[in-house]
Amino acid sequence: MSGPRVLIDATAVPADRGGVGRYVDGLVAALAQTDAPLALVCQRADAERYGRLAPDARVVPGPAAIAHRPARLAWEQTGLPLVAGQVEADVVHAPHYTMPLRSGRPVVVTLHDATFFTDPDMHSSVKGTFFRSATRTALRRAARCVVPSVATRDEVVRVLDADPSTLDVAYHGVDQATFRVPSEPEKARVQSRLGLAGQSYVAFLGMLEPRKNVPALIRGWVKACEGRELTPALVLAGGSGWDDTIDGVVAEVPSHLRLLRPGYLRFSDLPGYLGGATVVAYPSHGEGFGLPVLEAMACAAPVLTTRKLSLPEVGGDAVAYTETDADAIAAALTALLDDPAERARLAAAGHERSLQFTWAASAEAHLASYAAAVTS
Repeated sequence: MSGPRVLIDATAVPADRGGVGRYVDGLVAALAQTDAPLALVCQRADAERYGRLAPDARVVPGPAAIAHRPARLAWEQTGLPLVAGQVEADVVHAPHYTMPLRSGRPVVVTLHDATFFTDPDMHSSVKGTFFRSATRTALRRAARCVVPSVATRDEVVRVLDADPSTLDVAYHGVDQATFRVPSEPEKARVQSRLGLAGQSYVAFLGMLEPRKNVPALIRGWVKACEGRELTPALVLAGGSGWDDTIDGVVAEVPSHLRLLRPGYLRFSDLPGYLGGATVVAYPSHGEGFGLPVLEAMACAAPVLTTRKLSLPEVGGDAVAYTETDADAIAAALTALLDDPAERARLAAAGHERSLQFTWAASAEAHLASYAAAVTS
């Protein structure tokens, strides 16, 4: 084996396998395919999973108490350095903003975006304060910081006067075995589970938080449905988040339109859900990367998103774009709903472009960052 021995701290991965979980899972599986010496520490409930993803890695289950965030953050400062010593790590990778301050070895920290600084109103005050502090600490104390896009790197440099030579861009990948073109029966099964058998739908997948711009999407969808004989449903799948304006906007939806909020979907249903949508709409105010857009592209869904921050780096010319206001979303949705040929073109182009984003390439970029951290 070659290269520094890295310890990945996977204890921050949430049980719902949201964006952070998909990042860590994809990265670990890809690193396991290299000859890099690998160890990781995780929640006890995830130990078997990571043992399967990285069978040659040393997997250390953390104490049961770290299932609770305050205990995990305290353990990160005391227990994580001990684990790093036990596995004889040369470098520690902290994949979600926070890091141990005295690990006894270099630390690489992943900073997923800079919107806690550029759009503070899009986050809760407690979350914003915490992650702004963690980001500043990482930039000051970490040997290297990994960011998932050029846009995020540039924002971190612009807003925080960070040294660009210490920031390594490593695009996310997409698991083409999980996020793939679904079969017609898979699409039909998801439609049936949603109670939409035979009805087309516009899909959203993500946390219902202000940054995702869901109220404007709802209003834009309502406008796009005006005068339309066959109206698509709008499905808002994902965690409930903390956007307290959504309920009021939902209450404004005309009674003849169908809006569904199914919460978290089964992971195995995501290809059928995304690939079965007439349009996947993700009109975010800004993303550090935009993994939901890439995953929808991999499922051959026509995607509508915005040009904010990193999203054009992911979508290129294989997605449709809109501004973030409801009128613009309505116009863009109307154009796509009325143009099946363009939807088919976007579906094919999106799937083709998604093949460029691999976890193997992401792993190589991370390995370069680990090596640089050790030699810096």
